[in-house]
Amino acid sequence: MGKRIRVQRRGGGSPTFRASTHKRVAPARYPNLTKDVREGVIQGQVADLLHDPGRGSPLALIELENDQTYNSVVAEGVHEGQVIELGGKAHIEVGNVIPMGEISEGTIVCNIELSPGDGGKLVRSSGSYATVISHTPNGTMVKLPSGKTKYINDHCLATVGVVSAAGRVDKPLLKAGSKFHWMKAKGHKYPRTRGKAMVAAAHPYGSSKRGARKVTTVSRDAPPGKKVGLIAARRAGRRKRKRR
Repeated sequence: MGKRIRVQRRGGGSPTFRASTHKRVAPARYPNLTKDVREGVIQGQVADLLHDPGRGSPLALIELENDQTYNSVVAEGVHEGQVIELGGKAHIEVGNVIPMGEISEGTIVCNIELSPGDGGKLVRSSGSYATVISHTPNGTMVKLPSGKTKYINDHCLATVGVVSAAGRVDKPLLKAGSKFHWMKAKGHKYPRTRGKAMVAAAHPYGSSKRGARKVTTVSRDAPPGKKVGLIAARRAGRRKRKRR
């Protein structure tokens, strides 16, 4: 008869798959700035640096001079008590928040908005950064950590600098327990057993007799009991790099 596979059990909402979101501090997003602030400048101060469970980099609690507060991703080099600037007239210094259209070419930025006012969506993981390449009529062209280029609206905000905690993944976890608690904070199931290592009744790829008879690419509309492996893959395998 078998049992329900992992992708079927995830929808049940049991504690095994539930993230400890009640321990998290706050969402990291920019404040809603008025038009005169976006075109001018407003100052703020880093009141505290906070640890947020499930997040790679720390959070900065920033108090603005208009009594508004917000939490943001910390750039490398930012410290408690540092005065930062927000707006189009802000100086290009680490930690300052500036619209993309006002950032000079070659500047390293992080925590970029995809559309003006969304609070920051791109380049937020620890140690990541994007590079401003050029300003065009279509928007500001940036090079993302993946190596791809993307046009960003000139009014979207970004933080100058690299996201902090760049060496986090270089430190070994040493114990399986450390990995377990790290994954639990993110809401990930750990440890994960390979489907091929299971019996045929427990997984579509189960048993040692599968071989190459069954493809691992499945449709995006496949039911939960079958939706495992390469879901809606555009191609099979890893793309080979062209020799120059």
